[in-house]
Amino acid sequence: MGSCLAKPKNDGDESVHNAEFVGGNVHLITTKESWDQKLTEAKRDGKIVIANFSASWCGPCRMVAPFYCELSEKYPTLMFLTIDVDELTEFSASWDIKATPTFFFLKDGQQIDKLVGANKPELQKKIISIVDSETTLQK
Repeated sequence: MGSCLAKPKNDGDESVHNAEFVGGNVHLITTKESWDQKLTEAKRDGKIVIANFSASWCGPCRMVAPFYCELSEKYPTLMFLTIDVDELTEFSASWDIKATPTFFFLKDGQQIDKLVGANKPELQKKIISIVDSETTLQK
């Protein structure tokens, strides 16, 4: 259940891609515009957003990614996003990302919760709590 704090030295191999970070109902965010578009879409549809700030070189990020994809399929009422902190450096810095992975839980664009680290049980617990609270609100 770790997190990565610094990028390792570049050994010249840039073949690591984001394919392992997306799947299921996870949307890869590559621009600030796509972020804004997804947040607008979530607000319109009344969806909570889970934003996963991660990095392709981060072991814990790679470890939690398949689980994150599974959760996205299990909870289609939520919107799951992944942001590569190296691709969107300035944007990630604006969210004060100190370690990867960092998960933000957003409602109407506002942070309602946060989780730092690849803690699968805690991630699932927070998601279940959000889904339960939203279900209660809708009754």
